Amino acid sequence: MTHALVLKTFPAGSPRGSWPAEEFAARLREHGRGVEVLMDLDADAFLVVEASSLAPSDTSGHEAPVLRAVA
Repeated sequence: MTHALVLKTFPAGSPRGSWPAEEFAARLREHGRGVEVLMDLDADAFLVVEASSLAPSDTSGHEAPVLRAVA
């Protein structure tokens, strides 16, 4: 199972829309991070997420619980 780690959230009601999230994601991509911007309709926010096969706090080889569901 694949998890997505939410790195930062940006309010969707911002006058600039998704631009702040896209700019933040672009800076991370410049450093080699595999991130994308998703829209969380329930929270009315843009999420900058990074996919990972296991949650970062898991060192035992068992999957950690999902911290936040991303559609």
